[in-house]
Amino acid sequence: MKKIQTLEMKKISKSFHGIFANKDIDLKVESGEIVGLLGENGAGKTTLMNILYGLYQPDSGQIRINNQDIRINNPVESINFGIGMVHQHFMLIQNHSVIENIALGYKETPFFFPKIKIREKVEQFSEKFNFNIDPDKKVWQLSAGEQQRVEIIKALLNGADLLIFDEPTSVLTPEEIKELISIFRQMKASGHIIIFISHKLDEIMDICDRVVVLQKGKIVGSTDTKDTDKKSLARIMVGRDISFNIDKKKIARGRKILSVDSISVMGDKGLDAVKNISFELFENEIFGVAGVSGNGQRELAEAITGIRPIYSGKIKINGSDITNKSPRDIYDTGISHVPEERIKFGIAPGLFLYDNAVLKQHHLKKFSRRWFLKYSKIKNHTEDIIKDFNVSTHSINSQIRNLSGGNIQKLILGREISEQPQLLVASHPTYGLDVGATQFLRRHLLSLRKQGSAVLLFSEDLEEIFELCDRIAVIFDGEFMAILDSDDKNLSEIGPMMAGSKRLKKQ
Repeated sequence: MKKIQTLEMKKISKSFHGIFANKDIDLKVESGEIVGLLGENGAGKTTLMNILYGLYQPDSGQIRINNQDIRINNPVESINFGIGMVHQHFMLIQNHSVIENIALGYKETPFFFPKIKIREKVEQFSEKFNFNIDPDKKVWQLSAGEQQRVEIIKALLNGADLLIFDEPTSVLTPEEIKELISIFRQMKASGHIIIFISHKLDEIMDICDRVVVLQKGKIVGSTDTKDTDKKSLARIMVGRDISFNIDKKKIARGRKILSVDSISVMGDKGLDAVKNISFELFENEIFGVAGVSGNGQRELAEAITGIRPIYSGKIKINGSDITNKSPRDIYDTGISHVPEERIKFGIAPGLFLYDNAVLKQHHLKKFSRRWFLKYSKIKNHTEDIIKDFNVSTHSINSQIRNLSGGNIQKLILGREISEQPQLLVASHPTYGLDVGATQFLRRHLLSLRKQGSAVLLFSEDLEEIFELCDRIAVIFDGEFMAILDSDDKNLSEIGPMMAGSKRLKKQ
C-alpha cells in the first residue's frame, strides 16, 4: 500500500440497538495535518475511530485511501493499510521488556532472533523522534510517557502513516505532555496524519491544525483552529455558552471529618502501593491528590472506602475508627465513592439504569420497605439524576452497559452526590467527560464544599486540581512528596514532585 496522502470516511453510519452512534459522517484528513476530534460524551467520536481501526464495521458508508475504496474488517487489516491507534489504556505486557513488546506487535517479526533484528529499527525511531527509551527495560519500569512512546514505536514500525490518539495526555506529567506535543510536531513534519481525540480544549487549540466537532453522532462543525477560540468550540460542542471561570471563594474550614494516620496498603502485585501516608481532611475543604497514574492513588482511595485492606495504620471518620470495615459500613458513616474502576466497582452492567441509580442506597427507607423496593420512587430518583446530570440514554429501562463510558460516569456521579455525603472520595470524576459536564461537575463539587461536605479529589488533571482544591498532596511511588496550600509558591515545582525528583513535605 502506498503512503497515505488522503483518507476519507464518506457517509459512515453505525447504530447500536436501534440508536445511531454515527449518522452520515463525512471526514477527510490529509498528509501532514493534525486533526482534533471533539464532542460530548456519547457523541460518537470513539465509535467513528473504532470503525477506522477495524474494531467495528459500519452499517453503511465507505472508507477511501488515496481515492481508492477500501474495506477494513479488523485491526490487522487497518495496520496493513497504514493506520495505527494508541489507545487510552496501553496494550503492553508489563513483565516483558520494551523490545519484547515491540516484537510481539510487529507484523514482520522474524522467527529466529527477533530481538536482534528489531533492535536496530527501534533505535532508529527512538533517535529520529528523541524518545530516549532503553529497549531492555521492563515495561513496568517505565513512566506513563515512556510507555506511550513504546506504543508509538509499535505503530510506526508497522508502517503507520495515520495515527489515532485517544485522550493521550490524560496519564502524563506536564513535562511529558510538552514532549508528546514536540513528537506530534515532528511526526507532522514527516508527513504523518494524526487524529487527536481530547476533551481538553486548550490542547486542541495548541496542537491541532483543524478541529471537527461531533454532536449526537453527526458532524456539527469543522474549522481551522487559527480561526476559532476555546469558547466558540465549547458552544458548538454542547449547543450553549460555557463559562470557564469557576468562582472558588475562600471558606474557613470546619471540624475534622477524616483522619488518615500512617497507613500502608499492598497493591495487586503484593508490593507496597501506599507507604505510611498521613493526612487530615476538614469540612468545607477539597483536598486534592495529584500524581501520574499508578503511584498509589487507586489503592489509597480503595483503602479509605473499604474496598482494599490496610495492613498498618488507622483511618477515622468523625473520630470513629473505620479501619478495614466493609464498604457498606463505611458508606453508612457518610462516605460516598466515585471509583476509578467504574465498570468493576461502580455499576452492575447487566442491571437497568434505575437499579444502578440506587446501587448502594437501595436499603435506605425512602427506597425500600422491609424486603420490598419502592420502584416508583427509585425510577423518579433515576429520572432526576438523568435530568440533573444530562445523562444521554434511550430509557431508564435500558441496561447500563449500553451507555457510553462518559454517560455511565455521569450516572455514578449523580448517584454518589445525591445524598450529600459528609465525605466524597472522587477518583478522576471528570475523566472522559465533555466540557459542559466537566464544568457542571466542578461547580457541584464546590457546592458540596460550601454546604459543609469534605471532598477528597484524586485527579491527573492539574487544571482541575488548581481550580478546585484548598490543599494539594503530590503522590509518587506510594508516598506524599508534599502537602501544600493552593496558594503555595512551591506548587510551581509540581512537575518534578510528580516525577519523584523533588520532595517538600509540608502539612
